[in-house]
Amino acid sequence: MDPDLSDLTIADVVLSTAGRDAGNCYYVIGIEEPFLLLANGKDRTIEKPKKKKFKHTKKVLRSETRVAAKLRNGDKVLNSELRRDLAYLSREMQSNNLGG
Repeated sequence: MDPDLSDLTIADVVLSTAGRDAGNCYYVIGIEEPFLLLANGKDRTIEKPKKKKFKHTKKVLRSETRVAAKLRNGDKVLNSELRRDLAYLSREMQSNNLGG
């Protein structure tokens, strides 16, 4: 595994860098080397996550939200919670990029 990606853990937010979904944000909900299991609650749900290679993703941030805590603890997370959280995080990232 790439040493740069070894710090990826469940509940991190990643950006897809390749494929039809390039530019989309996802939560890491599982790791099966060399793949990450990704979900965004919309087209990729908790029940049917997307398998994506480590090298086709870029870590955006380590989320400290309530949803991230539930994912790390193994608690049940609803797809609507994922959607809401990712929408909030993407708005925050865009406002930080535009403002600075």
